[in-house]
Amino acid sequence: MDPSAYRDAMRNHAGAVAIITAGSQNNRTGLTATAVCSLSDDPPSLIVCVNRNASAYPVIKANRVFCVNLLADDQREIADCFAGRTGLKHESRFTMGEWTSLATGAPALADAVANFDCQLVSEHEMKTHAIFVGFVREVRIKPEANPLLYVRGNFGGIHPLLAG
Repeated sequence: MDPSAYRDAMRNHAGAVAIITAGSQNNRTGLTATAVCSLSDDPPSLIVCVNRNASAYPVIKANRVFCVNLLADDQREIADCFAGRTGLKHESRFTMGEWTSLATGAPALADAVANFDCQLVSEHEMKTHAIFVGFVREVRIKPEANPLLYVRGNFGGIHPLLAG
């Protein structure tokens, strides 16, 4: 299988945009991701896939907590920032948006569509990436916000879908 053909095909898979964050004050880091999936509601848990070269990877492993922050459709600049498109790194990325924390202490974006504050319970390494399974310890929801999506290399909203 040609990896570039696989990547081209996956670009057609629309996904909600999330910022996965980890760390504590003055040692925070995070990344933009669409590889987030609900695992179960008993116990509430989810899966995130993180590149093992990402700055968040060793921080999640060391701290054993992370937060999944689902972005709103007006938060494209934050998505670009945490995707590395602005040149900002590590702690400096947190100058965009208002950040707080929930039960685990991981950074939580205050005006995200939803925050899933997680305790790491297992990790599975697969070549370049790690699959982290987290038990959700706290959620916060902003139901009036519309989610940000990523497809074919672009960010966008889903207003027409939500209107019906």
